[in-house]
Amino acid sequence: MSRVTVHLLRHGEVFNPDGVLYGRLPEFHLSERGRAMADMVAEHFAALKDDGGAPVYLVASPLTRAQETAQPTAKALGLEIVTDPRIIEAENHFEGLVMSKAELLKPKHWPYFINPLRPSWGEAYSAQAERMLEAARDARRRAFEIGGDGAQAVMVSHQLPIWATRRSAEGKRLWHDPRNRECTLASLTSLTFDGEDIVDVAYSEPAAVLLPGAATTPGA
Repeated sequence: MSRVTVHLLRHGEVFNPDGVLYGRLPEFHLSERGRAMADMVAEHFAALKDDGGAPVYLVASPLTRAQETAQPTAKALGLEIVTDPRIIEAENHFEGLVMSKAELLKPKHWPYFINPLRPSWGEAYSAQAERMLEAARDARRRAFEIGGDGAQAVMVSHQLPIWATRRSAEGKRLWHDPRNRECTLASLTSLTFDGEDIVDVAYSEPAAVLLPGAATTPGA
C-alpha cells in the first residue's frame, strides 16, 4: 500500500480586538502575530523540502484567515492554493456575537442548548468529521498522484473541524470539553494514510514560540 501524510493546519491568530466569535464571517484577517505564525509554518515545510519530503499539494478553507495562512507555504513550496469549501469552519448559532455569561443567559438562546452532545447550537460534530475526512482522502489521492509513496499534503482549516476529525480518526467519541482541545493556532494534526486507511495521528506546533499571549477566543 502507499503511505501519504495529510497535515491539517489550523490558521494563525486573527485580528479580532472585539473578541467576536467570527465563525464563517468574511474579512477576518490574520493579526501581525498570525502572519508570523504562518511564516513559521512555511519555514517548517521548507525545511522538509530541503530533506526531500515537503508537501506537494496544498488546500485551504475559503475563509480569509485560512487563505492568508496558506500563502507563505504556497510561496515557499511553489504550490497553488486549492480552495475546498468542505474544510470551512463549523456553522454556529452564536456567530458574530461577543460571548459572555450575560449573552448566553438570554432566553432567545436557550433552545440551542438542548443537546450539547450534537451540539444543538451548530453543525453536528459527525458532519464536520465526515466532510473533513472526505476532503483529506481526496487530498491524499492527489498528493499520491503528484509525489507517489511518502508524499505529503496540507489542508488549512479551523480548530473545531480539525479536532472533530482527529477524534474520529482515533475512534473516540466526538463530544468533548472545548477547553481540552489539543489544536492550538498554527498547529499541525497529521494523518498518515496507508491506502485509504488512517494508520497514525500525530500532533505538532511549529509556531509554539508565538503562542504565549495569543488570542483565545472560543471557537476561533
